[in-house]
Amino acid sequence: MYRRISAVLFPISALLLIGALIWGYQENQEKNSILIKAENQYQRAFHDLSYHVDRLHGEIGNTLAVHSASAPMHRKGLMNVWRLTSQAQNEINQLPLTLLHFNKTEDFLSKISKFSYQTANRDLTKKPLTESELKNLKELYKNSNEISSELQKVQGKVINNHLRWMDVESAMASESRKQDNTIIDGFKTVDKKVSEYPELDFGPSVMNIYNKRSVKKLGGAPATMEEIKKKAAQFAGYANPSNVQVVENGKGTEWPSFTANLPGRNNGERVSIDFTNNGGQVIAYNYTRQIGPRAIDDKTARNHASRFLVDKGYKNLEPIVYDPSDNIANMTYVTKKSDVLIYPEKISVRVALDNGQVVGLQATDYVYEKDQVKTVTQPKLSLEQARKYLNPDFKETYHRKALIENEQSEKVVTYEFGGRINGSQYRIYINGNSGAEESVEEIRSGRKVAALK
Repeated sequence: MYRRISAVLFPISALLLIGALIWGYQENQEKNSILIKAENQYQRAFHDLSYHVDRLHGEIGNTLAVHSASAPMHRKGLMNVWRLTSQAQNEINQLPLTLLHFNKTEDFLSKISKFSYQTANRDLTKKPLTESELKNLKELYKNSNEISSELQKVQGKVINNHLRWMDVESAMASESRKQDNTIIDGFKTVDKKVSEYPELDFGPSVMNIYNKRSVKKLGGAPATMEEIKKKAAQFAGYANPSNVQVVENGKGTEWPSFTANLPGRNNGERVSIDFTNNGGQVIAYNYTRQIGPRAIDDKTARNHASRFLVDKGYKNLEPIVYDPSDNIANMTYVTKKSDVLIYPEKISVRVALDNGQVVGLQATDYVYEKDQVKTVTQPKLSLEQARKYLNPDFKETYHRKALIENEQSEKVVTYEFGGRINGSQYRIYINGNSGAEESVEEIRSGRKVAALK
């Protein structure tokens, strides 16, 4: 009996063992293949980064080498600087540096990118490079050479010692002990050097991008947790703030805030509200629940959103975009002063299309930009004069005056023209004083613009 059972089970066991070994081998091969592919990608990104930073140094030098009045060459050089910094930023993002503090270098490259792009896009024949900008470029030329040299040192060690980026990932992920890694040490050295560079004056148009969300921009005293509890209960329409739980975010940074959490009206529903630290202003509101099938039309949804904003104290707002998606309508509102729409003062509202309940609000832009525009000047060009700067094939469907922030971070009054050309819908913003095209936006299918009333 035993022999019969063994005769049957032995070959079956042998087949299972062989199958397990084959499966394990294949799994190991696939794992190794994935690791090799990841390592190759990391190596390529790193060597490309070293190459592009070296090219960046050379391109800044080329820009400085030409005559100070050579606007075309300055523009060409600055656009190349912008392109190279963008490539370097992309390559840094491909490396496993999320756990490594490399933020000083990333911030440095970001500012160079923004400065070179904005400077290259202005009319350098009328506004040539200033002494301050040339001084900045000379400093950047020196700094980029140092960064390039440090990266090349790391690159040499990687090549000569056959170092692997997968070891970097393991070293940074390890919390049990301090890791000594040549690549990590090299990148730390680069970031330390960058942190020691003197702060350059890139001008208000660039620096405003990095300062506009700082708590220093907001008035009002820092709010307490008890104040946030009361504000959250009031905003959500609750009489008792005892169920509100408050968490403080980013304490000690430039962007501190509070998040209040409280239960929804029904089981399984939750409410979260984000507040600024200074003044305790609402910057985001989310009501989490299951959204049912659509039961209301666009006009009803817009009316619910407008009523919600008025009830919460947001006034003089005009809807500009309606975007339905997955039984939720996303609507964008901006402040209206006189007959000009103030686009930087923007609020987004989400309305559930099953019953019209507002389930979301995003007011960060509105909070930080509110009242930054004290007075609105009317455009010098008439509507008819501005129309002459449009493509003759552009089929206009609406127009309105809008104050926008252009690529130079300047607030300019424009004529906004909506219409169609080449089978697509666009918004074109014409500078109300010069006639220049400040911005062109394609409106994706499904979105509704202007015709909301």
